[in-house]
Amino acid sequence: MTFSRRNFLRTTLSGAALAVGSTTIAACSSKSGQQTATLAGEKKACSLNDKKAELKISFQEGTAPGESLNEKLDYMEKLGVVGFEPGGRGLGERVKEIKDALNGRNIKVSAICAGFDGFILSTDPAIRKQCMDTMKEIITAAGELGSTGVIIVPAFNGQVPVLPHTMETRDFLCEQFNEMGTFAAQNGTTVIFEPLNRKECFYLRQVADAASICRDINNPGVRCMGDFWHMTWEEPSDMGAFISAGDYLQHVHVASRKRRSMPGEDGDADNYINGFKGLKMIGYDKYVSFECGCQGKRETVVPAAVKLLREQWEQA
Repeated sequence: MTFSRRNFLRTTLSGAALAVGSTTIAACSSKSGQQTATLAGEKKACSLNDKKAELKISFQEGTAPGESLNEKLDYMEKLGVVGFEPGGRGLGERVKEIKDALNGRNIKVSAICAGFDGFILSTDPAIRKQCMDTMKEIITAAGELGSTGVIIVPAFNGQVPVLPHTMETRDFLCEQFNEMGTFAAQNGTTVIFEPLNRKECFYLRQVADAASICRDINNPGVRCMGDFWHMTWEEPSDMGAFISAGDYLQHVHVASRKRRSMPGEDGDADNYINGFKGLKMIGYDKYVSFECGCQGKRETVVPAAVKLLREQWEQA
């Protein structure tokens, strides 16, 4: 055979694809009762561990229609939504309100969405301390509510002046979150890194990056999450992103994939099956929470979005 760069690449890539396919098939076939994965990815996902995956849908506070928190929770119960994701700002003052509203319901607090002040990668020690102090206040309330964790972004693009993107900054970040994670674990909860797309965040953009920081910190109180909206722009593969996180994955956000609206409002673009396959493969049993706007009438669009996710979960 005549050697050429094209032939070499073709042969190499074919071999790599077969190797990956063989590994996947072997891993799936070794588990009795599991479906064998195919290179085409048409069959349902097999599990990479013994944990059983479960789709537990959660709503942020503004997702469901209703004037009061109890009206929203009533609506959520009728849809079979089992998670509630409140914002972190002022959470300490709402602990009793939320506990009372959830009493007797089949709904638990999932993650807490941010709400802290300052940012941990500021060049100003006072602003870093503000972030640490307010995060600890939210973490304390999250622990009282039995939350899975408090979501945090190390720095948004607009937050300046900021520490440079260097190994020293990464090491500093690990030190800060080791302290924060230890405090979270003492309160029975976690802190959760959220990667964002590059238009919103320069530092942490892919799930695997967040998971690698969790691995290096090696603290049970530090975990990460994936957000289908941000993943649309940053991840080569939704499935690969979730598999890369493994047991570090603590939370998932979902939205439509063009306008960040309700799942389904962007038509065929709103396909989450590949990601759901990844969640099933790692035995993900925490929450998939709506973080999105709404183009249509909530009373119609919200139930349709829940139905879509459940259908695609079954297809995965």
